[in-house]
Amino acid sequence: MGKGGEQGGDSGEPAAQIRFYTWEEIQKHNLRTDKWLVIERKVYNVTKWANRHPGGQRVISHCAGEDATDAFQAFHINPTLVQKFLKPLLIGELAPGEPSQDRDKNPQLVEDFRTLRKTAEDMNLFRASPLFFSLYLGHILAMEVLAWLMVSYFGTSWITTLILACILTTSQAQAGWLQHDFGHLSVFKKSSWNHIVHKFVIGHLKGASANWWNHRHFQHHAKPNIFKKDPDVNMLHIFVLGDTQPIEYGKKKLKYLPYNHQHEYFFLIFPPLLIPVYFQIQIISTMIKRRFWADLAWAISYYLRYFITYIPFYGVLGSLCLLTFVRFLESHWFVWVTQMNHIPMEIDSEKHRDWLSSQMAATCNIEQSFFNDWFTGHLNFQIEHHLFPTMPRHNFWKVKPLVKSLCAKYGVQYEEKPLGKAFVDIVGSLKKSGDLWLDAYLHK
Repeated sequence: MGKGGEQGGDSGEPAAQIRFYTWEEIQKHNLRTDKWLVIERKVYNVTKWANRHPGGQRVISHCAGEDATDAFQAFHINPTLVQKFLKPLLIGELAPGEPSQDRDKNPQLVEDFRTLRKTAEDMNLFRASPLFFSLYLGHILAMEVLAWLMVSYFGTSWITTLILACILTTSQAQAGWLQHDFGHLSVFKKSSWNHIVHKFVIGHLKGASANWWNHRHFQHHAKPNIFKKDPDVNMLHIFVLGDTQPIEYGKKKLKYLPYNHQHEYFFLIFPPLLIPVYFQIQIISTMIKRRFWADLAWAISYYLRYFITYIPFYGVLGSLCLLTFVRFLESHWFVWVTQMNHIPMEIDSEKHRDWLSSQMAATCNIEQSFFNDWFTGHLNFQIEHHLFPTMPRHNFWKVKPLVKSLCAKYGVQYEEKPLGKAFVDIVGSLKKSGDLWLDAYLHK
């Protein structure tokens, strides 16, 4: 990224040197070894740079061969800073006759969505309330202290321990929603501050890895519910999801598990085991394999604090059992809340839709209430969160009417339901997919 690359653009070279590309040409460059993407009609070759991308190389690869303007705007809070990295990667522009959108996307819808984003910026909806996030962190730390005080005063009887586990679970779940805010850069104006506090919250308060979370979660946001791109729908053959995957499995006679019973074994496998088993193994192995030493140090600080606090009361084995039980409880909370917005929605292969349409197809909202806001960490506003991932969550309700009217204008479905129905729909959609699989398995 030497000076040469930068001077090229600034030194007023004759326009003849700008290379022009067609969409047909750009779309060929979507391979692992050859990745181009388009941002605001400018064409960038990100092949070599992808591995250095702070958000992970996969998220950038998922947009290869496409217009990534809206994804780029959605994820970055300091476009001028990022522009510095983009400049040396610039290889040309879209040819003058080419539309700004690839693959017959509706240019008017895309334009209107960008206007909506601009309106939200003008309304200061991307500005966080320091008081909101301070109180939020405060109530998490208060629960940690309360748990310790309780066991100090009331000892380690079964009933105290059960209440203690519930307090620690609540604190863990809420720290999970809070790390999500910092991970999405939605609290501080400067990325670096968000990153530092993110490491503290996910590392020291939860014992997990910021980089592991970022690299996984941003892929989900860029391509929600899209097989091979969204890690959250990679079910490792344990479940079949949506309407197309079950039929594919059925036709190929794939039966790793009896999928027609997946809505039943879901209760045994998914909520109890996701955090204490699957995530736990994934986080530790990722930190070591990818050499995320800073994340590992933060995670170790969490375990040290936890064991120093609870070994005097419960001993080593008792403390380990308590921790596992807390993770087991938190896992239920986490799974039901995070799956209710996505599993019942469309889950399919890449459709190359525009940003608004692709996010709306994969996402639904849950009715607003003070309890729902707190219990879900404002993920009851999942639609607004997915359209504007860097928006502080206390502003979702303000942008919601604008999003609803834009959707109404273009006939895009905006789905919202009560919390209880959302939970039931997870099981219902798993049953529906399982039945599709069985039918294809037996008859196709």
